[in-house]
Amino acid sequence: MRSAAAEVHNPFMFDWNDLKYFLAVARHGSTIAAGKALDLSQSTVHRRLEELERRLGRTLVTRQPSGYRLTEFGHIMLPYAERIEATIDDFQRRTIDAEQDMKGVIRVTCPEPIVARLIQSGLVGNFHGLHPSLRVEFVMSDGYLDLSKGEVDIAFRSGDTDDELVGRKIAESIWAVYASRDYLNRHGPPERVEDLTRHLLVGLDESLANHRAVKWLKEVAPNAKMAARVNSVLGLVSAIKSGVGIGPLPVALGDAEADLVRVLGPIPELTRSWRILTHPDLRRVPRIAAFFDFIVHQREALKPILTG
Repeated sequence: MRSAAAEVHNPFMFDWNDLKYFLAVARHGSTIAAGKALDLSQSTVHRRLEELERRLGRTLVTRQPSGYRLTEFGHIMLPYAERIEATIDDFQRRTIDAEQDMKGVIRVTCPEPIVARLIQSGLVGNFHGLHPSLRVEFVMSDGYLDLSKGEVDIAFRSGDTDDELVGRKIAESIWAVYASRDYLNRHGPPERVEDLTRHLLVGLDESLANHRAVKWLKEVAPNAKMAARVNSVLGLVSAIKSGVGIGPLPVALGDAEADLVRVLGPIPELTRSWRILTHPDLRRVPRIAAFFDFIVHQREALKPILTG
């Protein structure tokens, strides 16, 4: 009568889980000790080891008075079983790491008015619905925060960008010159860009000296009187609405204000592309990639928010 271990079967049909019983017996020398190490009964270890041998059609261990010893075949197969065990452990660890990578905060920087429009549009809520373990945290700034230093993870920018960053175009940033109705009643509108020299202007202060709106006003109206300087685009909106002067604004903001009138533009020199940007080292981090790719896929929905 043929033994169970001698019965030849397809070796690729065995249960991978049974390798842990073989490894435990090889390491501990008996099915009793292996059972204790695995927190299982001795009979379970013995049964699963016999099943593995039956599937392989070869004997892996022999029972001796001092315990179990590996057969020649068992010695040959042991390092392969150990490599499979290590690979499975790595797989499980990476699965856990991937789950952790999809939890936590994504720090996103963009101008303050855009944050409000993004939230009101429902896009941020939709992202949180798709990824409930992730949370978008906005860092509102008209200045550029340093992604390479880890100040933020992702940036929405419409000006010049650092060549080190990677990004995708998502919309156009279009600017024009606006005035309040009250200002126009008192001073009249400029007919052309050259007329700005004769008007009271509102602009960004020196903290944003590299902003294209600052540079443009210096070029086209270097001798104009500045009625107010502010340190944010939202400040520009408020100052122009107050009637203190006229100035450039993104059309997405200016056109949305009932009290403001577009008097010049769009201004081609102020047009830039809105881009979503991140550092190359962050682009493949799962939680960062999830938000980055979500925004790219929502480009059509973003156009009225960013372009107007």
